[in-house]
Amino acid sequence: MQEERRKFTRESADERKRALINATLELVADKGVRGATVRGIAERAQVTQGLIRHYFSSKEDLITAAFEYHMTQMTDQTFAPAASVTDSARARLRVFVKSSLEPPVVDPRSIALWAGFLNKVQHDAQMKATHERTYVYFRDQLEALIRAALEEAGIAAAPERLYQLATACNALIDGLWMEGGALPEAFAPGELPQIGLTSVGAIIGLPLEP
Repeated sequence: MQEERRKFTRESADERKRALINATLELVADKGVRGATVRGIAERAQVTQGLIRHYFSSKEDLITAAFEYHMTQMTDQTFAPAASVTDSARARLRVFVKSSLEPPVVDPRSIALWAGFLNKVQHDAQMKATHERTYVYFRDQLEALIRAALEEAGIAAAPERLYQLATACNALIDGLWMEGGALPEAFAPGELPQIGLTSVGAIIGLPLEP
Protein backbone atom coordinates (compact mmCIF):
# COMPACT_ATOMS: atom_id res chain seq x y z
CA MET A 1 0.00 0.00 0.00
CA GLN A 2 2.77 2.45 0.88
CA GLU A 3 4.53 1.73 -2.41
CA GLU A 4 1.30 2.37 -4.32
CA ARG A 5 0.80 5.67 -2.50
CA ARG A 6 4.35 6.79 -3.24
CA LYS A 7 3.80 5.97 -6.89
CA PHE A 8 0.53 7.90 -6.85
CA THR A 9 2.22 11.03 -5.48
CA ARG A 10 4.63 11.04 -8.44
CA GLU A 11 1.80 11.27 -10.94
CA SER A 12 0.55 14.59 -12.31
CA ALA A 13 -2.51 16.26 -10.85
CA ASP A 14 -4.57 15.29 -13.91
CA GLU A 15 -3.48 11.66 -13.60
CA ARG A 16 -4.36 11.61 -9.91
CA LYS A 17 -7.80 13.05 -10.53
CA ARG A 18 -8.39 10.60 -13.37
CA ALA A 19 -7.43 7.69 -11.13
CA LEU A 20 -9.94 8.87 -8.53
CA ILE A 21 -12.60 9.25 -11.20
CA ASN A 22 -11.93 5.74 -12.53
CA ALA A 23 -12.17 4.30 -9.02
CA THR A 24 -15.46 6.14 -8.57
CA LEU A 25 -16.84 4.77 -11.84
CA GLU A 26 -15.89 1.23 -10.85
CA LEU A 27 -17.76 1.55 -7.57
CA VAL A 28 -20.82 3.18 -9.13
CA ALA A 29 -21.00 0.36 -11.69
CA ASP A 30 -20.71 -2.24 -8.90
CA LYS A 31 -22.74 -0.67 -6.09
CA GLY A 32 -24.53 2.42 -7.37
CA VAL A 33 -23.93 6.02 -6.34
CA ARG A 34 -24.78 5.43 -2.68
CA GLY A 35 -22.33 2.55 -2.54
CA ALA A 36 -19.52 4.76 -3.86
CA THR A 37 -18.40 6.11 -0.48
CA VAL A 38 -15.32 8.24 0.04
CA ARG A 39 -13.76 5.40 1.99
CA GLY A 40 -14.56 2.90 -0.74
CA ILE A 41 -13.17 5.18 -3.45
CA ALA A 42 -9.99 5.73 -1.45
CA GLU A 43 -9.54 2.00 -0.96
CA ARG A 44 -10.18 1.28 -4.65
CA ALA A 45 -7.68 3.97 -5.72
CA GLN A 46 -5.26 2.98 -2.93
CA VAL A 47 -4.98 6.50 -1.55
CA THR A 48 -5.99 8.31 1.63
CA GLN A 49 -9.37 9.96 2.00
CA GLY A 50 -7.54 13.23 2.59
CA LEU A 51 -6.10 13.09 -0.92
CA ILE A 52 -9.60 12.86 -2.35
CA ARG A 53 -10.60 15.98 -0.42
CA HIS A 54 -7.50 17.70 -1.76
CA TYR A 55 -8.79 17.40 -5.33
CA PHE A 56 -12.57 17.46 -4.80
CA SER A 57 -14.44 19.65 -2.34
CA SER A 58 -17.01 16.92 -1.67
CA LYS A 59 -18.13 13.46 -2.68
CA GLU A 60 -20.84 15.11 -4.79
CA ASP A 61 -18.21 17.01 -6.78
CA LEU A 62 -16.30 13.80 -7.41
CA ILE A 63 -19.47 11.96 -8.48
CA THR A 64 -20.35 14.79 -10.87
CA ALA A 65 -16.83 14.83 -12.32
CA ALA A 66 -16.98 11.05 -12.81
CA PHE A 67 -20.35 11.32 -14.54
CA GLU A 68 -19.15 14.04 -16.92
CA TYR A 69 -15.94 12.14 -17.67
CA HIS A 70 -17.89 8.96 -18.45
CA MET A 71 -20.44 10.65 -20.70
CA THR A 72 -17.85 12.71 -22.57
CA GLN A 73 -15.61 9.69 -23.02
CA MET A 74 -18.51 7.69 -24.49
CA THR A 75 -19.36 10.53 -26.88
CA ASP A 76 -15.76 10.84 -28.05
CA GLN A 77 -15.50 7.05 -28.37
CA THR A 78 -18.65 7.02 -30.50
CA PHE A 79 -17.63 9.81 -32.87
CA ALA A 80 -13.95 8.87 -33.25
CA PRO A 81 -14.43 6.23 -36.00
CA ALA A 82 -16.53 8.63 -38.10
CA ALA A 83 -13.88 11.36 -37.84
CA SER A 84 -11.42 9.20 -39.79
CA VAL A 85 -13.82 8.69 -42.74
CA THR A 86 -12.98 10.96 -45.66
CA ASP A 87 -14.82 9.55 -48.69
CA SER A 88 -18.28 11.03 -48.08
CA ALA A 89 -20.52 12.67 -45.49
CA ARG A 90 -23.05 9.84 -45.83
CA ALA A 91 -20.29 7.33 -45.08
CA ARG A 92 -19.30 9.31 -41.98
CA LEU A 93 -22.88 9.23 -40.72
CA ARG A 94 -23.11 5.50 -41.51
CA VAL A 95 -19.94 4.76 -39.54
CA PHE A 96 -21.18 6.88 -36.64
CA VAL A 97 -24.47 4.96 -36.39
CA LYS A 98 -22.65 1.63 -36.51
CA SER A 99 -20.08 2.61 -33.88
CA SER A 100 -22.91 3.87 -31.62
CA LEU A 101 -24.46 0.40 -31.59
CA GLU A 102 -21.45 -1.89 -31.36
CA PRO A 103 -18.92 -2.71 -28.63
CA PRO A 104 -17.15 -1.04 -26.94
CA VAL A 105 -19.86 1.66 -26.89
CA VAL A 106 -22.65 -0.88 -26.33
CA ASP A 107 -21.49 -2.41 -23.09
CA PRO A 108 -23.26 -3.75 -19.96
CA ARG A 109 -20.94 -1.76 -17.71
CA SER A 110 -21.93 1.50 -19.39
CA ILE A 111 -25.59 0.67 -18.83
CA ALA A 112 -24.86 -0.10 -15.17
CA LEU A 113 -23.16 3.28 -14.81
CA TRP A 114 -26.01 5.12 -16.48
CA ALA A 115 -28.55 3.37 -14.26
CA GLY A 116 -26.44 4.19 -11.21
CA PHE A 117 -26.26 7.87 -12.09
CA LEU A 118 -29.84 8.31 -13.34
CA ASN A 119 -31.59 8.88 -10.02
CA LYS A 120 -29.01 11.47 -8.98
CA VAL A 121 -29.43 13.28 -12.30
CA GLN A 122 -33.12 13.73 -11.47
CA HIS A 123 -32.53 15.10 -7.96
CA ASP A 124 -29.22 16.98 -8.11
CA ALA A 125 -29.04 20.33 -9.95
CA GLN A 126 -25.32 20.03 -10.66
CA MET A 127 -25.72 16.53 -12.10
CA LYS A 128 -28.71 17.66 -14.17
CA ALA A 129 -26.70 20.55 -15.61
CA THR A 130 -23.87 18.16 -16.44
CA HIS A 131 -26.30 15.79 -18.15
CA GLU A 132 -27.74 18.63 -20.20
CA ARG A 133 -24.27 19.78 -21.25
CA THR A 134 -23.11 16.31 -22.32
CA TYR A 135 -26.43 15.62 -24.08
CA VAL A 136 -26.18 18.83 -26.11
CA TYR A 137 -22.52 18.05 -26.89
CA PHE A 138 -23.56 14.70 -28.38
CA ARG A 139 -26.66 15.96 -30.18
CA ASP A 140 -24.86 18.90 -31.78
CA GLN A 141 -22.18 16.63 -33.24
CA LEU A 142 -24.86 14.29 -34.56
CA GLU A 143 -26.71 17.23 -36.07
CA ALA A 144 -23.54 18.29 -37.89
CA LEU A 145 -23.18 14.80 -39.39
CA ILE A 146 -26.81 14.79 -40.53
CA ARG A 147 -26.52 18.29 -42.01
CA ALA A 148 -23.43 17.35 -44.01
CA ALA A 149 -25.00 14.12 -45.33
CA LEU A 150 -28.20 15.89 -46.42
CA GLU A 151 -26.32 18.77 -48.06
CA GLU A 152 -24.15 16.28 -49.93
CA ALA A 153 -27.32 14.59 -51.24
CA GLY A 154 -28.85 17.93 -52.25
CA ILE A 155 -31.56 17.79 -49.58
CA ALA A 156 -32.36 21.15 -47.99
CA ALA A 157 -33.23 21.26 -44.28
CA ALA A 158 -33.88 24.35 -42.16
CA PRO A 159 -32.09 24.67 -38.80
CA GLU A 160 -35.21 23.79 -36.81
CA ARG A 161 -35.72 20.69 -38.98
CA LEU A 162 -32.12 19.61 -38.45
CA TYR A 163 -32.61 20.02 -34.72
CA GLN A 164 -35.69 17.79 -34.85
CA LEU A 165 -33.91 15.15 -36.93
CA ALA A 166 -30.91 15.08 -34.60
CA THR A 167 -33.16 14.83 -31.53
CA ALA A 168 -35.15 11.96 -33.03
CA CYS A 169 -32.06 10.07 -34.19
CA ASN A 170 -30.41 10.59 -30.82
CA ALA A 171 -33.47 9.15 -29.04
CA LEU A 172 -33.51 6.14 -31.36
CA ILE A 173 -29.81 5.42 -30.85
CA ASP A 174 -30.13 5.86 -27.08
CA GLY A 175 -32.96 3.33 -26.96
CA LEU A 176 -31.11 0.73 -29.00
CA TRP A 177 -27.95 1.36 -26.97
CA MET A 178 -29.75 0.72 -23.69
CA GLU A 179 -31.43 -2.46 -24.92
CA GLY A 180 -28.22 -3.74 -26.48
CA GLY A 181 -26.26 -3.19 -23.29
CA ALA A 182 -28.94 -4.53 -20.96
CA LEU A 183 -29.89 -7.55 -23.11
CA PRO A 184 -26.92 -8.33 -25.35
CA GLU A 185 -28.07 -11.93 -25.83
CA ALA A 186 -31.36 -10.73 -27.35
CA PHE A 187 -29.73 -9.51 -30.56
CA ALA A 188 -27.86 -11.38 -33.25
CA PRO A 189 -24.37 -10.13 -34.22
CA GLY A 190 -24.73 -7.02 -36.33
CA GLU A 191 -28.47 -6.75 -35.74
CA LEU A 192 -28.43 -3.53 -33.68
CA PRO A 193 -26.29 -1.57 -36.18
CA GLN A 194 -28.51 -2.75 -39.03
CA ILE A 195 -31.65 -1.63 -37.22
CA GLY A 196 -29.97 1.68 -36.46
CA LEU A 197 -28.91 2.29 -40.06
CA THR A 198 -32.35 1.46 -41.44
CA SER A 199 -34.16 3.56 -38.85
CA VAL A 200 -31.90 6.63 -38.94
CA GLY A 201 -32.05 6.56 -42.73
CA ALA A 202 -35.85 6.49 -42.58
CA ILE A 203 -35.94 9.40 -40.11
CA ILE A 204 -33.73 11.69 -42.16
CA GLY A 205 -34.99 10.52 -45.58
CA LEU A 206 -31.60 9.30 -46.76
CA PRO A 207 -30.82 5.56 -46.91
CA LEU A 208 -27.59 4.73 -45.08
CA GLU A 209 -27.09 1.08 -45.98
CA PRO A 210 -24.08 0.62 -48.23
